[in-house]
Amino acid sequence: MRLAIVGVGKLGLALLEGVTSRGVLHPGDIGLLDANASRAADLAARTGARVVTRADLAGAERILVSVQPRVFPEISEWLAQESAGYISTMAGVSTATLTRRLGTRRVVRVMPNLAATIGRSQTAITAPREAEDAGDLAFARTLFGSVGDAYDLPEHLFNAFTGMSASGPAYAAVVAEALADGGVRMGLPRPLAHELAAKLLVASGELLQQRAHPGLLKDEVSSPGGTTIAGLEALEVAGVRGAFMRAVVAATRRGSELGKDQE
Repeated sequence: MRLAIVGVGKLGLALLEGVTSRGVLHPGDIGLLDANASRAADLAARTGARVVTRADLAGAERILVSVQPRVFPEISEWLAQESAGYISTMAGVSTATLTRRLGTRRVVRVMPNLAATIGRSQTAITAPREAEDAGDLAFARTLFGSVGDAYDLPEHLFNAFTGMSASGPAYAAVVAEALADGGVRMGLPRPLAHELAAKLLVASGELLQQRAHPGLLKDEVSSPGGTTIAGLEALEVAGVRGAFMRAVVAATRRGSELGKDQE
């Protein structure tokens, strides 16, 4: 078994579908283990992967740990295998903590976001030298490259990456919802307002990728004395820019707290 996925939630499923659809791994080389046994069985039947037990982990080359951080201490004892490499998606759980609980330095820490479900994830990756030498780091890059873009990042920046990028889809959803509510407030039908807000964010993201700085796009849209600059003034008065900065700070600090819970 080349890969065992422990915890087949949205991310585990996205990764499973990504690596199999792109030919990175054959479905038969992947084992699924989840607290919800019926879910694992359904996904195995759907994808061609197989359901495995705790005992089967002894035969896994690598184990992807995709569970909530609070669960990790209680499952780490049976997760620990002598010959396996590990890839963890758990927010806040450091490579030092993974090493201590799993008894190996063949650990790779990754932090993707929900866009993995559509093949557009941004994933941060880091690992100690032992994981790099064993090929675990390269394996993780290939896995998460199948569901988006992978970035090598120093571990001390992981919580900041989590607070901005991993949490970012929720911030963008709040923006979309607020814009739609504004449209409804001014008379647009709600279904249309929701559609416009979603498409606006998608198109704006593509426009931003073509510019060296977000401010350039803002300035292009803002004509002197026009509607956009009036709207931007309202955002500045409301402190929206600072609110988003504080959201990233708060999420980053929460990531640090999650890590301390594992120490």
